[in-house]
Amino acid sequence: MLGYVLPIVIIVVSNVFYNIVTKSTPSDANPFASLFLTYLSAALVAGILMFFQSPHKSLSSMFHGVNWTGAVLGLTIVGLEFGYITAYRAGWNISVGSLVANILLAVILVPVGLLLYKESITLNQCIGILLCIAGLVFINKR
Repeated sequence: MLGYVLPIVIIVVSNVFYNIVTKSTPSDANPFASLFLTYLSAALVAGILMFFQSPHKSLSSMFHGVNWTGAVLGLTIVGLEFGYITAYRAGWNISVGSLVANILLAVILVPVGLLLYKESITLNQCIGILLCIAGLVFINKR
């Protein structure tokens, strides 16, 4: 059970800090300079953790099996983080901006899961999706 729940807890806790830090990025800071520092520190931490996870493997064997997904993930994360920085600078509240983005993301990933990964969807999930869409309307209604 812990192996199932712990990753979600890590995601949620990390996302809370992610949004707080992103919202706190100074408005006069170059967003790409900030992202450069972000990825420099992320590379350092990932490099250290890579050796702790596989202490007896060679560097080349650690990269065995790595493919194009790592590079494309890096590109998409830059877009994600630049999007959040600019959304907060444009005036989105931390309580609403992330919520709207994540609800839209979840709704868009439903057809992705159905079409690309042959996932199935239940009636209850369809009702939940409709409620999320209704929530977006209410959240953004002025």
